[in-house]
Amino acid sequence: SGLILNPKPFLAGLTGKAVLVKLKWGMEYQGDLVSVDSYMNLQLANTEEYVNGNKTGHLGEVLIRCNNVLYVCGAPQDGKSP
Repeated sequence: SGLILNPKPFLAGLTGKAVLVKLKWGMEYQGDLVSVDSYMNLQLANTEEYVNGNKTGHLGEVLIRCNNVLYVCGAPQDGKSP
């Protein structure tokens, strides 16, 4: 059996930490999770964008609408790109 995880406390626990967000369309964003609202929209700071594993740019502060998100996880601790 798999681990069942409630998403709101999980995201609240990641607030203030480095996260990796993958969108349904394949792009990935790595940055610091600033806040999450009741709809699970995500605000990130110091954000880097990756497409096909390649860094495409520094975006700074971004807001990601909840319906675009495929998954959210803690960012790699080794500092490597996704």
